[in-house]
Amino acid sequence: METAMDNPADMVRVDTSPQPGRPARDWWRGCVLYQIYPRSFQDSNGDGIGDLAGITRRLGHVASLGVDAIWISPFMTSPMKDFGYDIADYRDVDPIFGTLADFDALVAEAHRLGLKVVIDQVLSHSSDQHPWFKASRSSRDNHQADWYVWADAKPDGTPPNNWLSVFGGSSWEWDSRRRQYYLHNFLTSQPDLNFHNPAVRKALLADVRFWLDRGVDGFRLDTANFYFHDAALTDNPPLDAALQSEVMASRNQPYNWQDHRHDKNRPEVLTFFAELRALLDDYGAMAVGEVGERIRGVELMAEYTTGSDRLHMCYAFDFLSGAMPPAEAVRTILERFEAAGPDGWACWAFSNHDVERHATRWTAGQDGSERILRLAAGILMTLRGSVCLYQGEELGLTEAEIAYEDLVDPYGINFWPEVKGRDGCRTPMAWESHAPNAGFSTARPWLPVPADHAFRAVDAMEAEPDSLLHVYRRLIAFRAAHPVLAKGAIRCLDAADDILAFIREGQGEGERLLCVFNLSDRPATFDLTTHDPQPLEGHGFAGQREGGRLRLAAHDGFIGAL
Repeated sequence: METAMDNPADMVRVDTSPQPGRPARDWWRGCVLYQIYPRSFQDSNGDGIGDLAGITRRLGHVASLGVDAIWISPFMTSPMKDFGYDIADYRDVDPIFGTLADFDALVAEAHRLGLKVVIDQVLSHSSDQHPWFKASRSSRDNHQADWYVWADAKPDGTPPNNWLSVFGGSSWEWDSRRRQYYLHNFLTSQPDLNFHNPAVRKALLADVRFWLDRGVDGFRLDTANFYFHDAALTDNPPLDAALQSEVMASRNQPYNWQDHRHDKNRPEVLTFFAELRALLDDYGAMAVGEVGERIRGVELMAEYTTGSDRLHMCYAFDFLSGAMPPAEAVRTILERFEAAGPDGWACWAFSNHDVERHATRWTAGQDGSERILRLAAGILMTLRGSVCLYQGEELGLTEAEIAYEDLVDPYGINFWPEVKGRDGCRTPMAWESHAPNAGFSTARPWLPVPADHAFRAVDAMEAEPDSLLHVYRRLIAFRAAHPVLAKGAIRCLDAADDILAFIREGQGEGERLLCVFNLSDRPATFDLTTHDPQPLEGHGFAGQREGGRLRLAAHDGFIGAL
């Protein structure tokens, strides 16, 4: 298959020189990203699978939200064992999603609408169908023999150490051709690249440059903390005893019983971040890293984004699992990040393609689910950092219940029924309430469209002036109207009754805002003895000032100027 590298005339080089009226190079700081899972956004050719042309068709909806950029999950050539997160060609589009020409058209339309384009870059591992791995496994002495992580068996034939795969079992797979084991942190068909080899890092950076030259504005880096491993292959110790009960109660896979200090979270990763940052800075592009770590995730986010030679921003999983956290837990996470990296930058999210949607997690067993979702949107849009919304979040789409026979996610299939996998958050987007498959496709979709999602389709939500869709639009516009919310500092305040309160300050000619949210299911008050806020409009919250107190209904908020 011809790629743009085969035909340089197809390349689209972006002019990154400063120009009058061009957005600041730190456009990413405080931006609102909208994640698109391409298989499930819009099918344009009737095969039941979303594609790039479908994304282009629906970009008007995304732009109407007022977001700054789109993040597109993987669409590159892949055998789809892990739905695109196993890449066989880093420089081409998989035929199920379209062509490079389709991608160029998508970028052009996004830029016309004022949207930046961020794409997934899966660098820690490739598909076992990638030419690099095929060469590497062919012998122990070929020129790419050490491009992946190979190791001899122990004398008894068992794997080199005790490292485990996220998807279950050992993270080592025996290869009969080389008579060695290779490392795979995920599926056996996803061998890990050897980042200790400078030639590997150079090749990956060349693949990043390929997409920069096609007009990409940034990258979401999958599993960024998995890039390096301990070269000595030291065994991981067990997780600290103080954390064992929590882990075993909520995450029953043996992977989570180890302290993964040797197979990921390695300090050597900063070497590659510096190399990548230098390339991105040449183009005015950015990178947001996924930190697949719940225990030290916030601290790693800070470490990876502190200074000018690391990643621009990162996100971890502190808000991406479990029920709605109490106010004190939210404050703790925010303050941990501020303490660990005061000049670092976070990208906060409540849902994505890997976790149960927060419209289900945060509302289960509680009254007033719509109020909770409005509250969540308000909190997210006022935190210090950038923001990422997952497709359908603006509609309040819930986690879908998928029958076992309809499952396609290998993670869910392996651990069913205790763990249902990721299919429930990846079902198709709902566009038209009365159309077949809610307007996603004219054919049977790759995952079923839940019947209740059709009631929350875009056209239905558009027709309701006070729907969650319009709530998101108002809050995004409110954030844009107050630059302090995008780039200012944050200072949390003491509060009782499950109240989250903080001051945003330091941007926009000294603007200072007081943000107060009631995370409980009952009315609450907040003492204003030391504050004198003037209520602001446009955010949609109904909290009222009464003398020296704020009165907040259940799951309500207040935003005022100081």
